[in-house]
Amino acid sequence: MRIGVVVNPIAGMGGRVGLKGTDGKVAEARERGAEPRAPERARRALERLAALAPDTELLTYADPMGESEVREAGFDPTVVGRPGDEETSVGDTQAAVEAFLDADVDLVLFVGGDGTAADVAEVLDDADTDTPMLGVPAGVKVYSSVFGVSPEDAGEIAATFDRTERREVMDIDEDDYRAGEVHPELRGIAFVPVADDLQSSKQLGGGTVEALAAGVADSIESGVTYVLGPGSTVGAVKDALGFEGSALGVDVWRDGEVLVRDATEQEILSNLGDRNVIVVTPIGGQGFVFGRGNPQLSPDVIRQCEVEVVASRAKLDDLGVLRVDTDDPDLDEELRGWTKVRVGRFERRMMEIV
Repeated sequence: MRIGVVVNPIAGMGGRVGLKGTDGKVAEARERGAEPRAPERARRALERLAALAPDTELLTYADPMGESEVREAGFDPTVVGRPGDEETSVGDTQAAVEAFLDADVDLVLFVGGDGTAADVAEVLDDADTDTPMLGVPAGVKVYSSVFGVSPEDAGEIAATFDRTERREVMDIDEDDYRAGEVHPELRGIAFVPVADDLQSSKQLGGGTVEALAAGVADSIESGVTYVLGPGSTVGAVKDALGFEGSALGVDVWRDGEVLVRDATEQEILSNLGDRNVIVVTPIGGQGFVFGRGNPQLSPDVIRQCEVEVVASRAKLDDLGVLRVDTDDPDLDEELRGWTKVRVGRFERRMMEIV
């Protein structure tokens, strides 16, 4: 099998520093101390691919768009081109995909977020090809159903798939997202390997959560620092605590005071106390508790906090299981297992994190 591998090296950089994406914000992300996320996630996927299918022929683009990660995983790739400028662009990603198609690859494996997925899908659509694409999730927002649940899952799917199906490529406007508005837009339909470990398209579910929020408010303890994640469900918790939080950001609250609104990872860490509780809700349609839409809740933050998961019954009925993808496989393993999810003022439901 021949696989073309392209890495968007800036994907997800804006997440932990509170930018909710990197579109048009690369310089600001770097000024805030952001570190690349995509290369390490590419390595994890490629190491899994190497373990399962070491004889796979890989094509890639020159650094920083995949060459080093492919070689570090143990492959000797064919380098089909190199980015034109020091700062990579959409044009570089699309040129790489065009070169892969010219070389008749069996799969385009890309590392990035929804924007990268849309760029890849556009080339495939223009070429009128049934060559499949598969994403290694590395963006802040991952709404499309063309990604593996984790980097390792993507590597395993790439090594083992034997058929494809059409799936949705979604994206949102990041400026609207930063302003608290989410309007997913269908950007394309692409062939994707058939596998159980593909995430679903995100669904924007609703439901009354006032009783649930009141339950969290009732349980507030003096001196405890509460790290309140994004989303409408936790937004109801913020309302119950008496403040208007950031709709899609992370807010830090203690003893009736908002310590930080729309906090970065470092701001969260700087305001943690002796005891800390993260309140987070899974993403509707996907089930991610950590790893989608809330990268500020980094492994360093999570390890210093207790975790309370809250969700409506309807959301949990749709999900079946919960998921995590924190960038730290050891932490992911620690978080897996059965957990209590608050579904009402007093009621909780057992859910499995897989």
